[in-house]
Amino acid sequence: MDNGASSYRRFLDGDDKGIAEIVEDYKDGLILYLNGYANNIFVAEELTEDTFFRLMVRKPRYSGKSSFKSWLYAIGRNVAVDYIRHNSRLVNTPMEDMENFLIEERSLEQSYIKEERKIYVHKKLSELSPDYRTILWLVFFEGFSNKEAAIILKKSDRQIKNLLYRAKQSLKSKLEKEGFIYEEL
Repeated sequence: MDNGASSYRRFLDGDDKGIAEIVEDYKDGLILYLNGYANNIFVAEELTEDTFFRLMVRKPRYSGKSSFKSWLYAIGRNVAVDYIRHNSRLVNTPMEDMENFLIEERSLEQSYIKEERKIYVHKKLSELSPDYRTILWLVFFEGFSNKEAAIILKKSDRQIKNLLYRAKQSLKSKLEKEGFIYEEL
């Protein structure tokens, strides 16, 4: 994957699915990044929309000198700086609204981190043997019981328990090698 550059090229060539892929892949991270400038999650969401709008309307040239993500975030930073420059007056916000903003901001950040962790686990899952990958997928991601997995894989309950144990240990080992500890294993 080239971090969105091919999607952007497809968009420039007239394929609207390219921009949809970019929005889907980068919106959450960009919101959190721009929140560092705005200190308001709702403003950060608007700035993110403005960033994607600028990408769609102005169609700036991507030179490839940096990763697509860093190029996109630089555009977002410019949008945020423009916003701050034009809206630098102090706004009084009631304390209860600020508390709600902070709660929503933490919730969004936690869900983003959780999603990133899932993506990482899925990557490591793809490195496992097919048997291990299959049993973990059936039990943890599809929600099948051990008994149902045994029927699907045409194995005994004991074989499934052993296979599941070895698969979890293998995945856990791969994750821990890179300093990642996944609580649900």
